[in-house]
Amino acid sequence: MARHDEPDLFGNTDPQGDLFGAAEPSQPAWQPDPDKVRRRLERILAEARAADTMPWDWSQQSLYKTIFPQMAGLLPDDEAAQYCFQFETEWERLKAA
Repeated sequence: MARHDEPDLFGNTDPQGDLFGAAEPSQPAWQPDPDKVRRRLERILAEARAADTMPWDWSQQSLYKTIFPQMAGLLPDDEAAQYCFQFETEWERLKAA
């Protein structure tokens, strides 16, 4: 049995080894394109504004209720708040119809 200060068969002196490999240089995190996010939010809002009653089935409603605030959160805070306010206003109008 090798002592902790002697290299093993592979030349490692650390008995645990490096389980995850050497740290890679950090790459910039992915950033969404704000213009694409805005276009998507605007498309959803336009669809809601054009409707007299809820235009989406239950599944689509659930999806939009979840992803709209998440997508808006990718934008600056004040802009995100404005989009969420507009969405909630339309949502309540459509629910009441």
